[in-house]
Amino acid sequence: MNFRTSRRGGGLNSLLLAGAIGLTALSTPALCAAPVKGGTISVATIGEPPTLDPMTSTADLVGILTQHFFETLYTFDAKWNLTPLLADKLPEVSPDGLTYTIPLRQGITFHDGSKMDSSDVLASLKRWTETATRGKMAAKIIAGMEAPDANTIRITLKQPYAPLTALLAMNNSAAVIMPKGKIAPTLAEFVGTGPYQLKARVPDQYIQLVRFEGYKQREGEPDGYGGARKQYLDEIRFVPVSNANTRVESAVAGQFDYVDSLPVESLPKLKNGRSDPVMLKPFGWPRLVLNTKQGIMSNQAVRQAVQLALNEEDMLYAAFGDKNFYKLNGDLYPEGYPWATSLGGKVYNKADAAAAKKLVDGANVQDRKIRILTSQQYEFHYKMALVAAEYLKAAGFTVDMQVVDWATLTQRRQDPAVWDIFITHSPFLPEPALIDFPSKDAPGWWDTPRRNQVLDAFNQASSQEERVKRWADVQQAVYDEVPFIKVGDFNAQAARSPSLQGTKAVPWPFFWNAWKSAK
Repeated sequence: MNFRTSRRGGGLNSLLLAGAIGLTALSTPALCAAPVKGGTISVATIGEPPTLDPMTSTADLVGILTQHFFETLYTFDAKWNLTPLLADKLPEVSPDGLTYTIPLRQGITFHDGSKMDSSDVLASLKRWTETATRGKMAAKIIAGMEAPDANTIRITLKQPYAPLTALLAMNNSAAVIMPKGKIAPTLAEFVGTGPYQLKARVPDQYIQLVRFEGYKQREGEPDGYGGARKQYLDEIRFVPVSNANTRVESAVAGQFDYVDSLPVESLPKLKNGRSDPVMLKPFGWPRLVLNTKQGIMSNQAVRQAVQLALNEEDMLYAAFGDKNFYKLNGDLYPEGYPWATSLGGKVYNKADAAAAKKLVDGANVQDRKIRILTSQQYEFHYKMALVAAEYLKAAGFTVDMQVVDWATLTQRRQDPAVWDIFITHSPFLPEPALIDFPSKDAPGWWDTPRRNQVLDAFNQASSQEERVKRWADVQQAVYDEVPFIKVGDFNAQAARSPSLQGTKAVPWPFFWNAWKSAK
């Protein structure tokens, strides 16, 4: 059975879709002559975060919230170049690529009033290597870390590792810096150095941040996530709104200053409402993560069968409804990135139920039940899961659809015994090593000799030209061993109040540098 034709003739389309929408021009609010200090904004998020400890989670929601009160040594500027944040400058790397010397900014104060020095940074990095999936990945190649003086950190590697500085810059599974006296396996207090500090968390109601008066911003102008971080707002409130339709209606009504993660089909409503649409194009890529560690997906032939069975075109159409909001693309990066290839076409968007069933038959798999873990808080995840289930059923599988809230999903995916596939997404990141799939510790747990060989060669490559070549080898290994399946490229939509100024269309919205104009 092939649902390609039924999409145009009714079939699956009539069951899952409300119809396509057209791309319309996005309105842009006029900027104020000058920023205004003061005021409170409310931000609607996709739900309650599973934690406020950004070391322990790769969830985008956790990174969005905590980047306002925790900071890292490095971050990214507006062109996605690495730039220092709590570090004074980019690391000095020895000629053999094994020693990174990191000078620290001086005069940095934590929210509890204590001064940051290298002992805090060293203790934080130690916790990161023991707690965070990215940190655990880095720990395997770190020979040692030391603080030769109060303002310097030195990291020694066992082998060259080009992505290290980028790993230190990410805002989820993040190497955030905290006072050494507050560090614990489970944090009791969330004390950072950021422009805002945590004042209150009322579960399922709001997270309240207030301006940190002791903040020391970098000199110069704002530059992406880097540069100066201006503190115009007095207070930021993040409010969990787990239902996508409720987020849409609240944006139309102007209930919040910013509403994150809206379904693209809401654009016509937004145009006629009291908020301005915000579109990031292209934003990222949804994917199905397969549990290679335990259960039916630990069989590579079954993973390859799932890859053959799926029709990514119908999944994207169900999720986004209009080709202006997505692009059919099986390669891990789109055109315009140095990491883009043309390798995915051989295994992408095949919808070949017969070939998939033949693979499973050959693997002698008796129990063909697949447990799909998804959430309606990201509505496009859920719609993709519905379509994927139909194609998997056509290939002879039975499907157990487990629909939970996002916080539960991020917790449940840590247990390999309870799921076979979960759906997630990532923005396009400037450094492939930042994607969570290279880590053996990330849910999915891809760990094979070939994976180790191609990723080691990629991470140890000494030139950008060689790294681009080695990245093609990594992608081919992904297509062959199928630890996950990319669905395509998509755009992201949000909404903001016309009075909210200074925000940017970025993967992880931030509200330093933002202010409220007079209505």
